[in-house]
Amino acid sequence: MRLCNATTRAGEPCQRPAQNHNQFCIGHDPDKADERRRMASRGGRGRVNAETRAIKKLMDSLTEQALAGEIDSSVVHAVVALQNIKLRALETERKLDEANVRAEFDDLKSVLAEHGVLSFAR
Repeated sequence: MRLCNATTRAGEPCQRPAQNHNQFCIGHDPDKADERRRMASRGGRGRVNAETRAIKKLMDSLTEQALAGEIDSSVVHAVVALQNIKLRALETERKLDEANVRAEFDDLKSVLAEHGVLSFAR
């Protein structure tokens, strides 16, 4: 098994297997830098949770105001419909992110299996 030719941040030689088509592992391949940055930016997942919490807070407030007779029911219905659309969009976004992570994981498993680092039954 060929090892990656890159050096780690600690100054040590990388111990991961090199890809078939070049001298670097997936983590050091310069051609995959954009993909690594995109995957690292998944920190945005917290944004979905924050948006969901904000919607819940808004719905609680609307419920209290509607029950107190402070807001017309037609306004409440319109806001609830819009927030339901937003929640469906957030769920779709979450599912797409999850599918991307699964695809990347499957790709990584395949590369590791090719290099004999991982053996698994499909």
